Amino acid sequence: MACTVAIALIIVTTTLIVTRLLYVLHRTGKPLKPRSSKGSAPQQPLTTLIVLGSGGHTAEMINLLSVLQKDRFAPRFYIAAATDNMSLQKARLLEETSSSQFMQIYRSREVGQSYITSVWTTLIALAHGFWLMLRIRPQVILCNGPGTCVPLCVIAFLFKIVGIRWSSVFYVESIARVQRLSLSGLLLYKLHIADQFFVQWPQLQRKYPRAHYVGCLM
Repeated sequence: MACTVAIALIIVTTTLIVTRLLYVLHRTGKPLKPRSSKGSAPQQPLTTLIVLGSGGHTAEMINLLSVLQKDRFAPRFYIAAATDNMSLQKARLLEETSSSQFMQIYRSREVGQSYITSVWTTLIALAHGFWLMLRIRPQVILCNGPGTCVPLCVIAFLFKIVGIRWSSVFYVESIARVQRLSLSGLLLYKLHIADQFFVQWPQLQRKYPRAHYVGCLM
């Protein structure tokens, strides 16, 4: 009897998880909702997580943020790798008069690190990312390619499945990617994790039809 009940519970639980997963995949990538019409209730601000990366990633993200509707996407949380202080400094200059928060996350793998030792550091990074995501619970995640964004976006996807928070992931591929996606972009695209995926070259949109071509944003 107990074995039968246990099997039934496993079947029901599995069915619920699969159903929720299919629903999340169905919702992912759908067109953005139109802006509210004149006279309707004002839109509420959205808690926004912005993932920064070293080098050109942060420069491109800062350029994108310069046209962001600050009152619409607030409060804003900036995250960069623990070894990347320069990116957060640039973000602080952009947000010098705001109440935005700045955080760092452990990297899954440093440049030149062996794959064997990276297993342990990846587990630490995932645990740290899980704690940060529980703390922030963003409604919007903005990222453009640094590897730091992958565990955060995967955790956001899992949160959708279990119903903790629905975070819309907006991914903008770097302008340096002309013929093929970056590894981060390819993972988020293939796994249907990014709700909206943008590329800056038309040939990429033809190669990856679920992406949106927006022209050069730099």
